Amino acid sequence: MTAPAVPVLKLSDVDVVRDGTPLLRSISLTVHQGEHWALLGSNGAGKSTLLSLAGALVHPTHGTVEVLGRTLGRVDLRELRSFVGHVDPRHPLRSPLRVRDVVLTGLTNTVEPVPRRRPTAEQRDRADRLLTTLGMGGKLDARWPTLSQGQRGRVLIARALMPRPRLLLLDEPATGLDLAAREQLLESLDTLRRDHPELATVLVTHHLEELPASTTHAMLLRTGECLASGAVDEVVTTDHITKCFDHPVHITRTDGRWTARTIRRIRTDPGKRI
Repeated sequence: MTAPAVPVLKLSDVDVVRDGTPLLRSISLTVHQGEHWALLGSNGAGKSTLLSLAGALVHPTHGTVEVLGRTLGRVDLRELRSFVGHVDPRHPLRSPLRVRDVVLTGLTNTVEPVPRRRPTAEQRDRADRLLTTLGMGGKLDARWPTLSQGQRGRVLIARALMPRPRLLLLDEPATGLDLAAREQLLESLDTLRRDHPELATVLVTHHLEELPASTTHAMLLRTGECLASGAVDEVVTTDHITKCFDHPVHITRTDGRWTARTIRRIRTDPGKRI
């Protein structure tokens, strides 16, 4: 009998408290290979804190966090982080590196290339293939400062994938993008997920319109607590989203993508003729 696969990420009854303030309370989450989770909630709901746990950047105050089968507190965090792809749109690169070289820094998890460490031909080929998958194949030799915000986001996803992680974390990847750039990014994520069925992803956003159609699961957070969690079509509903954001909205899904619209209440004046 085949043993059940070890979850890529597992949080069990986790609390995070900072300076006496609870940021997360009693959070449990299990992510398996090939699942694509969205973390949704308003500002201050705890999304980024949860992503930091998943990326082995912080420890929980209470509870257990297992990343790739390794328990935080019992493993070298620096080593563990090398197996997790973390995409932060606020990447602090300042030098005019070529796009291919930016992606190759994912092998060392550094902002700049490591001196005297030259990538192999195979690694360079992999960087080119990832960039092509993400729609950046025509920009291999472009300089970082010349890229738009949307192009940088796709380059950073390729960079995070260079060490072949089993878990990819995306922290508001569509922040600051215009409509066209957002749609290109989401299409690239759908393609990436299709071409790498073994990959698991966790994406943080405030906006339903920024969810790729390939999203499989979702968790709603409100003031540090889980409001709903599970299959995306059972979680991203009118009732749940209205409660999560404390605002009456109507949720629709068309061609795999979600939209949210305010529910408008028509007020009538008994003394006014219509």
